[in-house]
Amino acid sequence: MDLPNRDRVIDKAAHHLRLIAEANEYMNLTRITSAEEAAIKHVYDCVAPWRCFAGAKRILDAGTGAGFPGVPLAVVFPESRFSLVESIQKKARFVDSAADTLDLSNVHVFPERAEQVALSQRPDVITARAIAPLGRILDLFEKALKNGTRLILYKGPDVEDELAEADKHRFHAEVIHRYELPKGLGSRTVIQVRRNK
Repeated sequence: MDLPNRDRVIDKAAHHLRLIAEANEYMNLTRITSAEEAAIKHVYDCVAPWRCFAGAKRILDAGTGAGFPGVPLAVVFPESRFSLVESIQKKARFVDSAADTLDLSNVHVFPERAEQVALSQRPDVITARAIAPLGRILDLFEKALKNGTRLILYKGPDVEDELAEADKHRFHAEVIHRYELPKGLGSRTVIQVRRNK
């Protein structure tokens, strides 16, 4: 109930999910076809840890797919600039069109490799949902993290092995939020990674 811009999020998210359902008939954007499950797994999941992103002015969503978590977060934080990066061209075109239809002027879509965009955009935060194990993500974004960028990653319930992986790369990783999805649809852990001081 305390989500910033909550009514706007509900309105824009519903429109976004309708756009995805239409595009999904000719493009593989999501395997989730139930409206309720899409609302929970795509929208609620993205905005539940909103406080973790408060204060970040430039946020990069790596491997945004159909626009998650970038699009819902961009509605929550209209004053922040969001770079949504998707290397699969047709998905990037869909997200670009969706952001335009939803009138999200704070969203910019890049049909490129996220690690390259991260170096040119110098975001405060790089975020991603389920794109790769932490070790692989650190390999990709090591240079960006050394520039002071933080990683905020959506993960499942078991993250201990991945947290240990950060130590091997000489970064500090910690759990900053845990939550349950409604209807028993899963547990989430949000981890933050930053360079060691």
